[in-house]
Amino acid sequence: MEIRQLRYFLKVAELLNFSEASKVLYVTQSTLSQQIKQLEAELDTTLFERNSHEVTLTEAGQKLVEYAQKVVVDADICQQKMTDLKDLLTGELNIGVTFTFSPLLTETVLEFMERHPDVRLNIIYKTMAELMEMLQRHEVDFVLAFKPTEKNERIESYMLFNNKLVVAMSNTHPLAKRKNITFDDLKSCHVAMPAHGLQIRNAFDNMTELAINELNVRLEINDINILLKLVSQSKLVTVLSEAALHEEEGLVGIPLEMGNTDMEGCIHMLKNAYIKNSAREFCRLLSQSRSIMKYSSISRLL
Repeated sequence: MEIRQLRYFLKVAELLNFSEASKVLYVTQSTLSQQIKQLEAELDTTLFERNSHEVTLTEAGQKLVEYAQKVVVDADICQQKMTDLKDLLTGELNIGVTFTFSPLLTETVLEFMERHPDVRLNIIYKTMAELMEMLQRHEVDFVLAFKPTEKNERIESYMLFNNKLVVAMSNTHPLAKRKNITFDDLKSCHVAMPAHGLQIRNAFDNMTELAINELNVRLEINDINILLKLVSQSKLVTVLSEAALHEEEGLVGIPLEMGNTDMEGCIHMLKNAYIKNSAREFCRLLSQSRSIMKYSSISRLL
């Protein structure tokens, strides 16, 4: 039994489609089928039921998924530890980032790439919930996002900086000179909101509860970049974190006067998991970047 065969098996088990799995794995379908057959022969059991319409896991296949995932993760950790023992920063670093956190990364990404040309960065933008699932499946090395409203016992969160919710609008908006904005002020505005599922929207909904129904919400969108462009070119307003407006021209962020609007920017990692040298280095550079220091003078490194 080879690790490669287990990787192939897990991808087919995930997609339940040999054709799609072969494309993702960059192998021919015949090669993939042959490897699965060899694995079945070695284990003396059938892992997949195949017919002209679908592929399904057998009971043995379902059980193997659990063991194969652990073996593959352990093999990856072993390989990474052996690489790190050389005191070299090589390989790949997979970083999960929420949409509102992304404006703070440019400086660190460019500096890291210049300092460590042998490390390939894979940066994945998704919602907080999706990224936390990926972290627990070991598909990303760490996640950069605000502190979640619900604690996950498998995940450790390290505070990087403090932030607040602000009302974002064009610098030509009639309210742009205000020192703060109240919820009653928002009621008189045309509002564009981040879509449900995005972390900022979840935080705002938790603060307002059902009161958000009193707002004149004209638009909901799950792309923060498009949201910012729409707001900058209109009289729409939106609610975001201060960090989401980092270096955005033509926009202002006015503090939202509505109880506690604190947002903690965090690095999220699996508890007791092995941390790559490249991950430590990226987090160190990020914590010392001007983008982060702008929002916190006490950012804490792992």
